[in-house]
Amino acid sequence: MDINDFRGIQTILVMIAFIGIVWWAYSAHRKKKNDEAAHLPFDDDEIAERTLKQEQDKTEKKR
Repeated sequence: MDINDFRGIQTILVMIAFIGIVWWAYSAHRKKKNDEAAHLPFDDDEIAERTLKQEQDKTEKKR
C-alpha cells in the first residue's frame, strides 16, 4: 500500500460521510424542523409587527 491507496480510501470515506449527511438532512423525520427553519425569517417579521403594535397601544393608553 502506498499513499495513493490511503488517498483513495479517504475519498471513499468522505463521500460516504457526505451522502450520509445529505440523507439525514433530507429524510422524512427532519421535515418538520426544516419547515420551521424555513419560516424563521417570516416569524421575525411577525414578532416585530406585534411588538410595534403593542408599543403603539401603550402610547395610546397613556394619552
